[in-house]
Amino acid sequence: MSNQSQVSTERNTTPPFSKGSTITDSYTTVLPAFDVDEIVAANDIISRVNYVYICFAGLGFIAGCFLLYSFIQTYRAQRRLVWLDCLLWAFCGLQLLLLLLSLHAVAYRPHYLLTTGLGCAALSFTINTTSLCSLLVLVLMAYALTMDPPSHARLRKPWVCAALVILTSVLTSLLLAGLRGPRDGLQNKEMCFMDPVGAGLSYAAARFCLAFLIPYILQLGLLIGGCVRQWKSKGRFLSGSEEGPVFLTVTVVMFFCQLFYNVALVRGAQLKLLGYREQAFLNVAEFVLFSGSSASLLLVLLMHSPCRESLQGVSRQLRDCCRNPGRTQPNRNIIAPHIEITDTLQDIES
Repeated sequence: MSNQSQVSTERNTTPPFSKGSTITDSYTTVLPAFDVDEIVAANDIISRVNYVYICFAGLGFIAGCFLLYSFIQTYRAQRRLVWLDCLLWAFCGLQLLLLLLSLHAVAYRPHYLLTTGLGCAALSFTINTTSLCSLLVLVLMAYALTMDPPSHARLRKPWVCAALVILTSVLTSLLLAGLRGPRDGLQNKEMCFMDPVGAGLSYAAARFCLAFLIPYILQLGLLIGGCVRQWKSKGRFLSGSEEGPVFLTVTVVMFFCQLFYNVALVRGAQLKLLGYREQAFLNVAEFVLFSGSSASLLLVLLMHSPCRESLQGVSRQLRDCCRNPGRTQPNRNIIAPHIEITDTLQDIES
């Protein structure tokens, strides 16, 4: 009995990708591996992707902070923001929050966050809610770019948009949380997976439909309707506003990142028993999902004209500050005094 209890204790305390270990939690079981090369290769893949994501997420975080600073400066200068700018500001804030929430994946890789079942469920609920809120904000942007101003006059009120987006996201995330679990006690310590494949194919399919497919179907329907409407009126669509190209580029990037992650999640749920390489692939898919937030913030900073001009202004100020004091500054126009001496007729006669 003592030997069996010792073996059980070792399995519960062994790191996920150590030799001969078995990853177990309340959701999923990873097949035991006895090939050291496979374990090392899986850890190497996860570590390399983790390092790349840290650099990319750092750039996205800096871009997100600068975007919020730029929007605040614009509001202080004009005392108001255009409705599309408000939606874009909300989208950038949600993407910045997703980057902060992704720290749980960065800090513990190639291992996993060890927390209670309730804490892991709360983390998954928060990430799903934030991600769905950002997609619904993109739906509102598509609606604003498609319809005429009188048709969305009610949705111009910020509290109406916020209530609609938050309520829809919370209800959908609660439904996903009910399908997810946790299956065991809420206070049991376990390794935390954001979207565990052991929750079943029903959870993966529900997340694929509710948190990805439906928002993009709404966007696609609005975009097609806008193209048809503008084609009949012989007007310009998306290219007629400053936010149009930004919205189109960001939504395409988010689409591919979300698609890659959701397809990987459904595939893992179909396999049920995962080897180390399959688990490493799910880690890569998770980092791809969060990389969409960083890429979106960088694209908004580079493509949105007011934010780009603000960035250029800050870069010029930094360049002037770093320039050597003895060097001449060509941008400064100094008017030199011009003294002209003329001889009067009395001076000539004298």
